[in-house]
Amino acid sequence: MRAPKIVRLIIFLNILVFMLWIAAAYLGNVSFMMDHFLVSWNSLAEGRIWTLVTSAFSHNAIFHIVINMFVLRGFGSVMSLEMGEKKFLFFYLLAGLGGSLAHSLVAEFWMHQPSLPALGASGAIAGIILYFSFLFPEEKILILGIIPVRAMWGAVILVAYDVWGLLEQTRGGGSFIGHGAHLGGAAIGICWFLIASATKRGQNRGDFN
Repeated sequence: MRAPKIVRLIIFLNILVFMLWIAAAYLGNVSFMMDHFLVSWNSLAEGRIWTLVTSAFSHNAIFHIVINMFVLRGFGSVMSLEMGEKKFLFFYLLAGLGGSLAHSLVAEFWMHQPSLPALGASGAIAGIILYFSFLFPEEKILILGIIPVRAMWGAVILVAYDVWGLLEQTRGGGSFIGHGAHLGGAAIGICWFLIASATKRGQNRGDFN
């Protein structure tokens, strides 16, 4: 199935920014990309608020963008058809922003590394996966692209892994994965589901009356 237009547009923008990183590295000047496509507490304190969104379209490693775009195409296509393209775009931007903000807050107040940068669509994608999992809890998804589990269990595993990873990072260990951004995006996905469910229940009660 061909991906919906909005999903293809988001993938195109991510690839475009990836190519800009490559061009900047080739020219030996990545300062512009670092200033405008990385988010950190310091970048926000310096007034570069737009990095909350631009960083969610930014990748500078091939493995990172391939994995994220593959997952986005799969889950994003389903959710775009479910939500409608305009609402899906708004949701994607909101989840990406939530992930970027969560990373910045965690880096400043928990890890005490205000200059720690982040980039990538992972926060937005975490929001999409969590919303999908709450909306279709019995559907099967593949953990690591291999292990089939029910969507709700997959969501629990992903969130638990990010909580564990974040705790390890605060102790000076862990990986370079942006666990805080993942959790921020996931929180947006959960909140969106709860609000949408409450709104739907209210509308149903109104129709019944």
